[in-house]
Amino acid sequence: MGSEWEPWAPGLQRRRSSHVMAKLFVSALLVGVSFRLFFCSSSSSAPANAGVFVVLPKDRDGSSSSFDDDNIVRDGKVRNGSQASQNTVIPEAPIPVITPDVDKEKEASKEENCDIFNGEWIPNPSGPAYTNESCRFIEPPQNCMKNGRPDTGYLYWRWKPYSCDVPPFDAVKFLDAMRNKSWALIGDSILRNHVQSLICLLSKAEEAVEVYHDETYKSRRWHFPSHNFTLSLIWAPFLIKADIFENDDGESKSELELHLDTLELNWTDQYPTFDYIVISGGQWFLKTAIYLENRTVMGCHYCPKRNLTELGLEYSYRKALRLVFDFITSSPHKPVVIYRTWTPDHFENGEWFSGGTCNRTKPYKKGEFKGRDVDHLMRGIELEEFERAVAAHGLENAGRLKILDTYPLSLLRPDGHSGPYRTFHPFDKGENLNVQNDCLHWCLPGPVDTWNDLIMEMVFELMKLS
Repeated sequence: MGSEWEPWAPGLQRRRSSHVMAKLFVSALLVGVSFRLFFCSSSSSAPANAGVFVVLPKDRDGSSSSFDDDNIVRDGKVRNGSQASQNTVIPEAPIPVITPDVDKEKEASKEENCDIFNGEWIPNPSGPAYTNESCRFIEPPQNCMKNGRPDTGYLYWRWKPYSCDVPPFDAVKFLDAMRNKSWALIGDSILRNHVQSLICLLSKAEEAVEVYHDETYKSRRWHFPSHNFTLSLIWAPFLIKADIFENDDGESKSELELHLDTLELNWTDQYPTFDYIVISGGQWFLKTAIYLENRTVMGCHYCPKRNLTELGLEYSYRKALRLVFDFITSSPHKPVVIYRTWTPDHFENGEWFSGGTCNRTKPYKKGEFKGRDVDHLMRGIELEEFERAVAAHGLENAGRLKILDTYPLSLLRPDGHSGPYRTFHPFDKGENLNVQNDCLHWCLPGPVDTWNDLIMEMVFELMKLS
């Protein structure tokens, strides 16, 4: 290496003019390199769409060619193999922009903005989280498997929102988070249906101990001792004060009397003891009823034999919900309150009292069944009154008053009801028997389990923000 390097030194010493020329040459070279680097840097800061500007070639009639993958110039090449047209402007490609992080941000934003109530039912090969064999809390009218329902396809579906996923209910995680907390489900028999599902799911982590029930077993309370977690079911089918004159089979000896200006004390007296509440109105408002305000009869809903003003169920439902939401938002006690929307039934060829049935064995596709007019009326009132309450009472209540809009996903599950299997082996004495169907309440396990998946998702999102 030395023999190659030594002759250069004396040559440079003897030729100073050559040395100056060399400096000039190197300087010019450095200026050129600097200019090139500056130019590339400027190009890289150009807008991202600068590198994909394309003027499409003209067709014979002078119009631009259609924009399809076989007729696009990218990276200076025509993808269909032909040469680029003279009318095609191909700017110098900029330095590539790496976008994976942007895509991840978009996906994260998509998840954050996901509407968990807008989606579809998709096959779920893993099946239900529990069965009638593993959960002893399923009441007979909902125990479809024990009652002899022959098909099981309704057990193998799960709810999939379009823009995200809702994970299945995690009993261990839920109970750990709810240690020393108290929950209540307040409403009618649909809430009773719902609480059975919740207890069955929780029993995978810890067995519930019943610590209270009223004489009719409609209001009950369970305790999970290892977590000091309490779960209450409170019977309040109207949420407002009601004088009811009917038996458990729905047979009435007189019209209901609803006090539209008075809340049901059965739940308001206990309200300050709860940390979380799931509450709902329901199908009872469809019944014939006399309406009272300030202990004075104001009118009725469907009472043709009485000389009273027909006010309609819309009048009573709106009054009742406004009273409920005003109580919740004005109370000094601030639990998390989740209002569950209207539950549709799926009676076909009649109602529950006139031979209606529900024999379908798979979910509807979206748009296949749009519900009844009364469904849209009642859910519309719920959404309007909920939004009014949130808007009128500030951000504090907006953060603790939430809506569980189960209507869209429940609407698509005509296969999930007890149907004739509300009783034990209803067809043992013959297939042609006139068996009353229940197309309102749900088999357990069944679609109502998804309501608890959604509740857990909502509650844990709230916990992240608090």
